[in-house]
Amino acid sequence: MRPRLRRVPAVAFLLAAVLAVVGCSAAGGSPPGSSAAGSADGSGTTPSEKTTIRFALDWTPNTNHTGLYAALQQGWFADAGLDVQIVPYNTALPETIIDAGNAEFGISFQDSTTVAQASGANLVSVLAVLQHWATAIGVRADRADLTSPKDLDGKTYAGFGGPTEEPLLKTVIKDAGGTGDFTTVTLGTSAYEALYSGDVDFTIPFLAWEGIEAQHNGTPMKYFTYTDYGFPDAYSVVVIGNRSWLAEHPDAARAFVQTLQRGYQFAADNPDAAAQLLMDANPGAFPDPSLVSESQELLAAQYLKNGDGKVGPQTLAQWSGYGKFLYDNGLLIGPDGAPLPAEPDYSTLFTDEYLTP
Repeated sequence: MRPRLRRVPAVAFLLAAVLAVVGCSAAGGSPPGSSAAGSADGSGTTPSEKTTIRFALDWTPNTNHTGLYAALQQGWFADAGLDVQIVPYNTALPETIIDAGNAEFGISFQDSTTVAQASGANLVSVLAVLQHWATAIGVRADRADLTSPKDLDGKTYAGFGGPTEEPLLKTVIKDAGGTGDFTTVTLGTSAYEALYSGDVDFTIPFLAWEGIEAQHNGTPMKYFTYTDYGFPDAYSVVVIGNRSWLAEHPDAARAFVQTLQRGYQFAADNPDAAAQLLMDANPGAFPDPSLVSESQELLAAQYLKNGDGKVGPQTLAQWSGYGKFLYDNGLLIGPDGAPLPAEPDYSTLFTDEYLTP
């Protein structure tokens, strides 16, 4: 099965799942690799032991995960005294798994973790994988009538069922001079085929996967980037951790995050080699190796690094900019099931303290 990158999250489903587990096993048990007494270095292990860290994926392995597999394949986690175990995606969201204490870290998205933390989930973002939006409004390249988001008024959008989708699209279309009125049909991953065949007018592809895939399939696309029309930028992909585990195992947490950061930095600086490591770790998962390589090259060129060429750092400006959009649209729901009465402190949603200085 071709890997499909997870889109705008189903926030309502995420909220229900998080509310069901907030306050349960994350606070109660000791994760694998910890000991009741702990150790002097705060890692929860003796020097001769490896700390077990479970990492929850958001989908089948893909180029959003390359840094993880690059570090695993080259033995960097083992060198750091860590036994990293991948929790494959099934149907449970990583935010729910980590909040419940059933994984220490995992893949998330700025909107997903903002929504989850607003509801009381025991999470925090520890590393930005992609520094910018990696999705955009996509239309077929042969649609001469669609030259701006404002031209999407009255058209049909193929969506994925996430409640952030329509508010985002309406905002971008209005900022481009339109009314923001369009029809939505929820198709999930069938949205791309519907767009290619002309059954719908637009969708929101992941540029470093479906964007390249469309070219390979002979269906060229053109894109309207959200930020070109004044919409706030966001971290498309982040790594989140369980707050309680981080507090109890600061040295192990730092060793993991810095090693993971090293893996993603390698993927940003050596995209071809990193793509091969991803494929080596997942034999048979990628029938089109060139798609993997081109995807990794695009991520390395445009998304993985910040302005200083580093992978991982996060800023308050970016967290608060998109967070305000979520808040203004009533998408941040508190533990009581009602919209937050005031904006959260966005500085608490992320931390760079575990990154390499």
